[in-house]
Amino acid sequence: MADFSLSAISSQVLYLSIVFILLVFPRALQKYNIPAPLTCFALGMIVIFGVADYSNDTTLDFLSALGISSLFLFAGLEVNIQELKKGFWPLLNHLFLRCVGVFVFTWVGMSYFEFSMQVSGLIALALLTPSTGFILESLAGLDLDENERFWVKSKAIAGELLALLLLFVFLKSDSPSDLGTSSAVLLAIAFGLPFLFMFLGRIVIPFAPGSEFSLLIMVGLIAAYLTKQIGVYYLVGAFFTGFAARQLQQRMPTLASDNNLHAVQLFASFFVPFYFFHGGMSVPGGALQWESLWIGLAITTALLPFRIGSVAVQRIYVNKDSTRSSFDVAIALTPTLIFTLVIASILHEKFGITDTLFGGLLVYAAITTILPSFVLKKPLGLDVDNPPVH
Repeated sequence: MADFSLSAISSQVLYLSIVFILLVFPRALQKYNIPAPLTCFALGMIVIFGVADYSNDTTLDFLSALGISSLFLFAGLEVNIQELKKGFWPLLNHLFLRCVGVFVFTWVGMSYFEFSMQVSGLIALALLTPSTGFILESLAGLDLDENERFWVKSKAIAGELLALLLLFVFLKSDSPSDLGTSSAVLLAIAFGLPFLFMFLGRIVIPFAPGSEFSLLIMVGLIAAYLTKQIGVYYLVGAFFTGFAARQLQQRMPTLASDNNLHAVQLFASFFVPFYFFHGGMSVPGGALQWESLWIGLAITTALLPFRIGSVAVQRIYVNKDSTRSSFDVAIALTPTLIFTLVIASILHEKFGITDTLFGGLLVYAAITTILPSFVLKKPLGLDVDNPPVH
């Protein structure tokens, strides 16, 4: 009994220590323009290589899943179709160029590096897709005016909708039957979520005022688990849940209210550090080599000017914006940390990419994520005191 009690106390101290460090230390470093997620990721690497291997800890794994799911739930809640319609043609042009970029880089990977179409396509998505949830969470902390924030938010959301669709197609493209079955399940989830919310709105909300937040989180987790089971990761189901809730705003105004949106943001900001911490603990030892650094720097040198330049040129010549404003929007859209981390993990676990390429993708993600902190003068972090941006 004594040994059991000591073990329980030891576990509690461990988890309390992790919570304290992840919630305090990364935010303290933001004053040096170091994004909090990168600090959490680095702490995970320090623990796995210098302390002990907790990468298979079920509690941390669950907290990690809560973090990524709640962040994409928040991103889905931010999708306002009416706002997207305001910039329909510029956004359509942006998505067309994004599609061209993905398919060009997919072809390059297949032709020059002899990757399969799946691997090459996933790498292209990892390199080109801004991490919308992270960008939206951090948008209020960037030195941008209201118009610039609108375009950053709109382009990030539109780009993520496209990226989630392409992610699903690439992951299932090796089996037409699996693609068909998974598509049917995904459509059932997407179309079933609004009906589920309306059903719960009739049998739960009238008798439990204030339960909307709990329903959002629980439905989001269930949908995230279902999409994980069909092989397209947690983020798809969580995003669909937020999207469905936002589209029901007229029928169920309290479900995606500003208060609930802020509550989900607070919830995500608490649990997201665990996702990055757990991600840092999942880095293989072979990724920590000089070759990984050179690969990451080479990718950054070749790709980052293209990404920033293509968005800026589009805004200068299509939107008729000033050069400074165009580059500010383009730079704010550079972070790819979450999407790169998610896809790099999928590529490493499912497709067996080399440790050095995995490490190179992480180096690229770190550089793209830290760039706005220095160029736009304010640190990108997961600040809970910033209200959702509309």
